Amino acid sequence: MVRIIIGLKGSGKTKHLIELANKAVETSPGNVVCIEKGNKLMFDVNHQVRLVDTDHFSINNADELYGMVCGIISANYDIKDIFIDSSLKICKDDKADFIKLINALDEITSKKEINCVTTASIDASDFPAELNKYIL
Repeated sequence: MVRIIIGLKGSGKTKHLIELANKAVETSPGNVVCIEKGNKLMFDVNHQVRLVDTDHFSINNADELYGMVCGIISANYDIKDIFIDSSLKICKDDKADFIKLINALDEITSKKEINCVTTASIDASDFPAELNKYIL
């Protein structure tokens, strides 16, 4: 299942994501992964959260991000929570690719019974209507 935290830059999306990730460490029946663009969350998330920096692996679009998520899931069947910061930015703000990514993530995470929360820096009025059901 996918949930999206939306808002403009500075609205507290990442802070909310960090809180959810840290809470998941305490309550999740499995492992917790946080995917980020850059290396800015290192000191904010619990040390038990597996941090992955997309820049380190040259992940620059929706297809590459989806492939990374699938690789992480396939390498560890105990993952129950995935958090992705700045997913729209990783998709280069391409709304069509972002829609495709969210739908693909929802399909794979639903099959594997994984909770997935992501952030997107976008105003609610610009957010694609077909993704409204995913808003957290």
